[in-house]
Amino acid sequence: MSKPAETAGFMSMRGGGYYSKATVGAKHVIDNAAELILEAIDRMAPPDDGSTFTVADMGCADGGTSIDTVGKILKELRHRLPSRPLRMVYTDLPRNDFSQLFRNIHGQTDLETYIDEIDDLHVYASATSFHRPIFPAGSLNLGFSATASHYISENPGPISNHVHMVGAKGAERHAYVEQGRRDWEQRLLNRASDLAPGGRLALFNFGIDEEGRYLGSTGGVDMFNTFNELWSELRNEGVITTEEYVNTNFPQSYRTVDQFTAPFRDETNPVHRAGLRMEHVETRVVECPFAADFIKHGDSIRFAREYIPTLRSWSEATFASELSANRPIEERQTIIDRFYDSYEARVRVAPEGHAMDYVHCYLIITKVTD
Repeated sequence: MSKPAETAGFMSMRGGGYYSKATVGAKHVIDNAAELILEAIDRMAPPDDGSTFTVADMGCADGGTSIDTVGKILKELRHRLPSRPLRMVYTDLPRNDFSQLFRNIHGQTDLETYIDEIDDLHVYASATSFHRPIFPAGSLNLGFSATASHYISENPGPISNHVHMVGAKGAERHAYVEQGRRDWEQRLLNRASDLAPGGRLALFNFGIDEEGRYLGSTGGVDMFNTFNELWSELRNEGVITTEEYVNTNFPQSYRTVDQFTAPFRDETNPVHRAGLRMEHVETRVVECPFAADFIKHGDSIRFAREYIPTLRSWSEATFASELSANRPIEERQTIIDRFYDSYEARVRVAPEGHAMDYVHCYLIITKVTD
């Protein structure tokens, strides 16, 4: 059985501009919550003192899903702080497509960008995982992250009968919950180190809401169960081995609101002692745009063709990473294509209930000083 690998070693969203074009729903999540960040800036009331103001998008992928909201944030800051240089830092894992990110930001693609509308703006990138400190202590003024913090630093072990912790039972599920708790607290401690006093974090996290809903499971066909069914069919047909099936587990831990907020409510918790305080918390469900369009046009073939790429854009790395390295690259790609083709065929034949609705916990956090 393979040794658990650090997430940073193999995870990446699909590159070449594929991610932001396919994940329209992730963009809706960010754009619909932009007001939470602008309100946080208003409460922050940063002084116009000439010092550099640093903003970060942590878990940025190719920057396309956040480009409009980041533009709003930077324009608001420029309006409030005419004398302060603005430093915009995009962070993600080393395998991220940073080339596509900078092409998007610098107007070399079909995406509209803010780059030429804001004076004294300096754009950077960091390939440091958010499971580690990213900035010099006390230098980050506003940190933002969306649909990223559910990734854990490593898988704590295999899930014997499923591909995701939401389908795990007993000790196997507990291991992912506990890994998620440790990583969440450590991530917050890292940001407490990064943040300047009075700084803010806007964290929009995949999770499990008060009604038990989570990404792709809001009352219709469960997306992760479908992933598992189709992957196990490949095992049953001998296309993949039992070892490959068992070792395929998303490096994710979905947390409840209570689990997200626990470090802030316990005054003895290191996160609380580090000065982080919760200003705002809520959950929201943002509907799958492809399922919403299907209701209007009723074409199941079109729906399946448009829907599967958004699943593939973020999930393919997990399925591909556990196929044996002894398989030729072409064979591995054929297996992955067959897997997603089977998902598309299933949606095409019986489209009702398929949707990747986004379920998030929205947190605004500040750093206080004694």
